Amino acid sequence: MSKKNTANSGLDIIESPEALAGQINKAETFFRKNQKVLIGVGAAILIGLLAFAGYRWYIDSQESSAQVALSNVVYDFEADSLNKALTGSGGNEGLLSIADEYSGTDAANLANLYAGIALMKQGKFDDAISRLESFSSSDLLVQARATALIGDAYMEKNQPAEAISYYKKAAGYKSNDFFTPLYLMKLGIAQEKANQPQDAIASYNKIIEEHPLSAEVTNAKKYKGLLEGQVGE
Repeated sequence: MSKKNTANSGLDIIESPEALAGQINKAETFFRKNQKVLIGVGAAILIGLLAFAGYRWYIDSQESSAQVALSNVVYDFEADSLNKALTGSGGNEGLLSIADEYSGTDAANLANLYAGIALMKQGKFDDAISRLESFSSSDLLVQARATALIGDAYMEKNQPAEAISYYKKAAGYKSNDFFTPLYLMKLGIAQEKANQPQDAIASYNKIIEEHPLSAEVTNAKKYKGLLEGQVGE
């Protein structure tokens, strides 16, 4: 049997008016039977598309305002005027307000990072952790730095066990010879304070073996040697 004569072939429908009419009738019957469902699905899709378009328009318009607000407050942050940077001054919004009011924008995301650092400097470690955890970035350096800062905050709170997980994340994020050894060093110190000497030795050893030219190698060797003496290795 030739392909042209095969039942229900796409070519038959195109070449035969009768076949095409039959398919149209089937489609009309299906639509009549399922009209309410199809209209409901179509309306839901349309509403979803409109909502997404509206959300993007809203975010884009918010982004512009947020960027302006952030640029005004960064000067206070860089001048170490932390209270002004956090709460605003001279009619300018502060970092906390920008982060909350313009949530979802890149500027608000960055405001959370700035706010976290400022709060760390003020010794408000719980608030700093909350802000830093709200920040995210695909940048090689910034994300790892923000994660390590959370570890620093927990260390300031004398909670090395909590700090360890963040230092591990920072050290494992896009490993490099410039900053990874620093995070591994922080990890080793936290592990020592958490009474995990073997894990600390492993962290120091990782610096020595995987980042032999880093500035942290000298201290890593020293701390590793001291720990090995304590645990009898």
